Amino acid sequence: MKHFGAVALVGVGGFLGSVARYGVALLFLPLAPGFPFSTFAVNMLGSFLIGLLSELAVSTTLVSPEARLFMVTGFCGGFTTFSAYMYEHASLMKDGQLFYAGLYLFGSIAGGLIALYSGMLFAKIWS
Repeated sequence: MKHFGAVALVGVGGFLGSVARYGVALLFLPLAPGFPFSTFAVNMLGSFLIGLLSELAVSTTLVSPEARLFMVTGFCGGFTTFSAYMYEHASLMKDGQLFYAGLYLFGSIAGGLIALYSGMLFAKIWS
């Protein structure tokens, strides 16, 4: 149980991020019923937060490793995984891994769509 504290930080942060995500969905619900404004807003805000917090964690002492687990992995992860996707893509770009950055960016989109439609197809077959 050495890592229980870290698991608890991520779990509580994830819970709060998920609740915040739902709150944003409720807030944006009446705006425009044809466009997913809440998802767009969450993705943009989450990407900003993960960029801000991750950079503060590595370049200053303002964000401790525990706070990073709680806020970045937990809260931002529960709020939106899109922010982690953007951060990981940016990290690959920053490290000069252009091939892997492109593969990750476009492979995730194409693979995600294929997986989504495959799941929908299997659901139709089973129902």
